[in-house]
Amino acid sequence: MPITTAQRATIVPPSPPSSPRLVMAPSRGGQAVLDGGWWPRSSDPVAELPGLVLALSDRYGPIRNVMLNSSAWDSRFRKLAVGAAIVRMGWFASLDTALLIATTDRGDQIDLLVVPPTTSATAAEQAMSRAADPTNTTHAPDILAATSAVPVTGAGPSGVRDNKDGRTAEGVAQRPANNRSTAGSS
Repeated sequence: MPITTAQRATIVPPSPPSSPRLVMAPSRGGQAVLDGGWWPRSSDPVAELPGLVLALSDRYGPIRNVMLNSSAWDSRFRKLAVGAAIVRMGWFASLDTALLIATTDRGDQIDLLVVPPTTSATAAEQAMSRAADPTNTTHAPDILAATSAVPVTGAGPSGVRDNKDGRTAEGVAQRPANNRSTAGSS
């Protein structure tokens, strides 16, 4: 599908960012697969991502890149203005719908469970808590399958469904084991 002029432009959200429904691990490290869980209120990335990016930036430093599944969101664009920062966006059919990958300016990778907006509050809270558990070794789609009735879709033709063993979607750098910060929770 060709990229339109609107998709090339930097998107400036029309309203102030909302406070994200986000649960983060108290610290990063060990064998944990995920750094936390996020429950957006809608599938509109312009409405949902600015608040998330600001929350992640407050905790980990400036966010330079966010990657999401291309079919799980209402629109796609290459750049998003968040405050004074411009965040590059990556949209991949091969990235599982249950996973968001953010990269900081330092190159740290933050992996979040994405709970579908239509999930019940109880199931969403359980899923986010499990994703934020620093001892959790369960991957994002498996957490959703275990905590709710929301159908979990596959990753697409490439077969990459999660970031297991440092594998990420379509050329994304691996997360170095020694590049994890120990910031407190937000």
